[in-house]
Amino acid sequence: MAGSTHTVTNQPPPLVGYDVYTADRALTAAVERHVAPRALDEVREELAAFGRTCGSAQAQEWGVLANENPPRLRTHDRYGHRIDEVDFHPSWHRLLGKGVSAGLTAAWVRPGGHVRRAAAFLMWTQVEAGNGCPLSMTHAAVPALRTDPGLAAEWEPRLTSMVYDQGLRPAGRKAGALFGMGMTEKQGGSDVRANTTTATPLAEAGTYLLTGHKWFCSAPMSDGFLVLAQAPEGLTCFLVPRVLEDGGRNPFLIQRLKDKLGNRSNASAEVEFDGTWARRVGREGRGVRTIIDMVAATRLDCVLGSAGLMRQAVAQAVHHCDHRAVFGDRLVDLPLMRNVLADLAVESEAATTLALRLAAAYDDDGEQERALLRIAVPAAKYWVTKRCAPVTVEASECLGGNGYVEESGMPRLVRESPLNSIWEGAGNVQALDVLRALRREPAALDAYLREVGLARGADHRLDAAIKGLLTELADLEGIEARARRLTERLALVLQGSLLVRFAPPEVADAFCAARLGGDGGAAFGTLPSTLDLASVVDRARPKA
Repeated sequence: MAGSTHTVTNQPPPLVGYDVYTADRALTAAVERHVAPRALDEVREELAAFGRTCGSAQAQEWGVLANENPPRLRTHDRYGHRIDEVDFHPSWHRLLGKGVSAGLTAAWVRPGGHVRRAAAFLMWTQVEAGNGCPLSMTHAAVPALRTDPGLAAEWEPRLTSMVYDQGLRPAGRKAGALFGMGMTEKQGGSDVRANTTTATPLAEAGTYLLTGHKWFCSAPMSDGFLVLAQAPEGLTCFLVPRVLEDGGRNPFLIQRLKDKLGNRSNASAEVEFDGTWARRVGREGRGVRTIIDMVAATRLDCVLGSAGLMRQAVAQAVHHCDHRAVFGDRLVDLPLMRNVLADLAVESEAATTLALRLAAAYDDDGEQERALLRIAVPAAKYWVTKRCAPVTVEASECLGGNGYVEESGMPRLVRESPLNSIWEGAGNVQALDVLRALRREPAALDAYLREVGLARGADHRLDAAIKGLLTELADLEGIEARARRLTERLALVLQGSLLVRFAPPEVADAFCAARLGGDGGAAFGTLPSTLDLASVVDRARPKA
């Protein structure tokens, strides 16, 4: 028969047209656990509706198009005027509009805002990770601005708005605004105190002119930016509006857009300030302290983003193996493939559970919760983001050669997977931040030990890991050289304690055996065969 050689069989259908939220049992359980009962019905309904959006063919197509058509810099208009604008594909604006309307910049003003936002951010990352950058920056700018009540009163309603108002105009004339951030410079990198950008005070109190460069400016198309510059009394935080109140463009010279490995839909830039008008945020010389809460919030978003990428990678792998037959059996039913999928699923659930627990600490905002965040955020940022790349690569391998083809979507996940480990402070920065918290803030370690102690006695491998961690903490000799190992153990023990308390026994058992008990190999798919791996895989299925 003509065309019979092209009959397609034994191929999985696209993973599309499903509710990303209700299909994720680890995520829904975390939301049920952390959202107050009075708000739970509203949050459930909201997240399920957004989950259907995330799983829709339309949203997934937007993600593809936004990455196939990356942003383009226009430094001048047709007449030669300097405009420094970034053009995006329409799909980018559709994605960003959906993210804003879903409350991804509004956590600070909504009941249970951080948990509901965290769940939505984790889902939205699975659709398209690049637009998470401006959403994250805008969300995270709020606590920094709150150090100046006047600035907060002016800007916070714009940043927490659930209206995406596209285009560069004075922020006061817009229904909503986005924020970016500029900290790092060529010569300093993570050492922001080496910044050379200068801030010259003007006659009007609290206003300055900035001169200098930023080697990496996030979301250069935004309405405003938090930047660091050297004022007369030292490194200081400033708010730089993109457009001035009279409608004139503030000098903000975009030199080029970064050509990145992944995150192709999102613009990241090198910018120059040349007499750029700015308002001081916080006191002079206190720039790092002022902006640190913004950095902490973006670091948590790195954890959430990595958890989202892992979840999507695992969902695609399980879906493929559910629908693919080999040697007369479904792939998912073969013992060795089941072991791989279960191992990946455990890693994904541990990441999701930890990320939502940290988001809940933001909603609580009690003294002990704030202390816990001080040590748990950099530890989680260090570990979860580092696990993202091996998870996505292994999940791609589950699809065989299909997973190496762009049309599968897996290569985009793989390219995105290292990003969160690098941005907002790479691994060494996070490990050193953990040491700093241990040395300077005893309450942070106390809060951490209280948290993990809630699971003591429930699993002997976890108990042994806690004991070993205490021994390691007691030995401060050469601790900086061991900072990565210590940070890893802090994250693993915290994940283990959460899973023992809240996950199904088969998931907690697998995690404690492989991650804490040493009964697992260096590669995925090396879980003990005596575990209930079928139940672990079943829990990870993206569709019923």
